[in-house]
Amino acid sequence: MSSISRVSRHVVKKVLAIEQSEGAGARVRRSIGSMNLRNLTPFLMLDHFRIGKGAGFPDHPHRGQATVTYMLQGSSRHEDSAGHKGTIVAGGVQWMCAGKGIIHAEMPVHDEGHPEPVGFQLWVDLPKEFKLVDPSYQELGPEGIPTAYPEGPDGPVSIKVISGKSHGVESPVRPLGGCWFFHVKFNKKGTFFQDIPAGWTTFAYVFKGGVSVDEDPTRLEAYNTLVFSSEADQSGVSITALDDETELILVAGEPLDQTVFQYGPFVMTTKEEIQKTLLDYQLGRNGFGKAHTWKSEIGNQ
Repeated sequence: MSSISRVSRHVVKKVLAIEQSEGAGARVRRSIGSMNLRNLTPFLMLDHFRIGKGAGFPDHPHRGQATVTYMLQGSSRHEDSAGHKGTIVAGGVQWMCAGKGIIHAEMPVHDEGHPEPVGFQLWVDLPKEFKLVDPSYQELGPEGIPTAYPEGPDGPVSIKVISGKSHGVESPVRPLGGCWFFHVKFNKKGTFFQDIPAGWTTFAYVFKGGVSVDEDPTRLEAYNTLVFSSEADQSGVSITALDDETELILVAGEPLDQTVFQYGPFVMTTKEEIQKTLLDYQLGRNGFGKAHTWKSEIGNQ
């Protein structure tokens, strides 16, 4: 795309994610899904988590969404009722499509000499036609996530392409519904432009340093979620790092023309579908066949 046709989105909302306790020993900065930032279709929740010793997320169900876990530091183990288990290490991702139903446990690793687990969990709504598919996983270690260098490997910025495509580099992850997810690192001050499909919902979460967006010089600090405009002529977003070692995630998704009915870890499109989900879970059927018999090893140690 020529630079002439590059029109940047701009910031339409800024939400500071305040750190709070979640469960025993977990510290979470929640932006999307908090009272200040709901209805950002297709995104349901974004947590920037730090998990202390003894904390974790033992056996719990999901239906109707995808959960994306990306580790920045440390590692986290997972195990589910379909017999799937493994470990997400620093720089690795797990893209789980819950579909019609799954029960799983997510437990951070706190071995001697290991850093405290830190990362992101993003919940993405599934298009209604995929709400009741069989659950599936896409997992990549750090070596499996490709990196784009807009100005070459010696330039100021590198982009880990967790999903979607950036500067000619494409991720092998294939979400159900359009969703691009990038981890952007600046080793020194600089600017980059990321192409994004017209009309997609787009946000950035800055977790180190500070940035400005488009031609607005306003400094936007760490722990802010920046929601961008989505006008038809806006072909992407231009982000400038104002500090060396600035880091952020940049995420874009195709908006869904459907209602969100959420009850805890269940996300459907009508109240009736939620009632049916609760009944399915209670009766152990339609994706929840092991709801009352399966127990994870990692969540019950």
